[in-house]
Amino acid sequence: MTRPVPTVLPPDLYGKHVHDPTTRVLDRIATAKVTLSTLINRGRLPSGVNDHRFPVVVTDRVLVAADADVVSLRLESPSGRSLPRWQPGAHIDLELPSGRIRQYSLCGDPADRGAYRIAVRRIPDGGGGSIEVHDELAVGTELMVRGPRNAFLFAPPGRGSTARRLHFVAGGIGITPILAMARAADRLGVPWTMVYCGRTLDTIPFLDEIAEFGDRVTVRTDADHGIPTAADLLAGVDGDTAVYCCGPTVMTAALLSAIRDMDGVEFHSERFSPAPVVDGAPFAVRLAATGEIVEVGADETMLAAILRARPNQPYSCRQGFCGTCVVRVVAGSPDHRDTVLTDSDHAEGKTLACVSRGHGDTLVLDL
Repeated sequence: MTRPVPTVLPPDLYGKHVHDPTTRVLDRIATAKVTLSTLINRGRLPSGVNDHRFPVVVTDRVLVAADADVVSLRLESPSGRSLPRWQPGAHIDLELPSGRIRQYSLCGDPADRGAYRIAVRRIPDGGGGSIEVHDELAVGTELMVRGPRNAFLFAPPGRGSTARRLHFVAGGIGITPILAMARAADRLGVPWTMVYCGRTLDTIPFLDEIAEFGDRVTVRTDADHGIPTAADLLAGVDGDTAVYCCGPTVMTAALLSAIRDMDGVEFHSERFSPAPVVDGAPFAVRLAATGEIVEVGADETMLAAILRARPNQPYSCRQGFCGTCVVRVVAGSPDHRDTVLTDSDHAEGKTLACVSRGHGDTLVLDL
């Protein structure tokens, strides 16, 4: 039986922070499968956060989109030492001067042990991290980095995948992990294609580097081509293809809904924004240190509610896999929705505020 699948992606794919009803419906269709297909390829992180931590210095910064909303930073060791190795799909945790911790995909060359490259889109109404990167990280700024960690493993044909060819789909700033994968596929001589989407040409970063790949890349803009359909994004994809997608939740969900009926097609994905809360119910958290009660709405995360009372509470991925926002529950029954913490972590009261919730009325947190 053929299942109904989304054919048209809704507008505001590349930066809208309030999920509209269409986004919620699509995410309900595919969230479970997106999580499964993505996390199978991530592998489990060990209990707690990878604390491999070291200093870097900003040695170069370049605007990589004509509208100046995306800046690329080159990060090197202050001592000139080689940086830890990484593979396409990896990210680092960047500790900003304010104390914020943000994750950014590595989009440079894994063969370059002398530097990391990240790219950050300015989000005026976000959590403040991107604004800090744009406004305060000048050349010469020293920072601390954790990682690299890989939440989006790249397994090319013959090296962990049975696929014969690759197809990449990138939405907006989602090009960052995909760019390193495309370069790796190119060096390995693997057949591949890409569809790269954005609002307008002026908002698309790394167009000059993408142009080096020639006609293997199709660049689509909403302004010139309209909102893409799943069929547009999967043009030429058939059996024995591995699809790698990084972009908004709704794009990932629409592709997965289409791919589930395509025999022999692998799907690997990474979101760059948190999914809408599914099957949420309101509850409250009490901050043990002050006794303050914070109400958590049915459609918001526990982390979002905590941040209203504790703006400096650490967080990073907001998707339940990095471990930065771990909190300890001292009373109440948590609904654990993460894929990182172990059973023993949960037994100790640890939970991730970005995805987990409460069973019942109130959770008391050690905050």
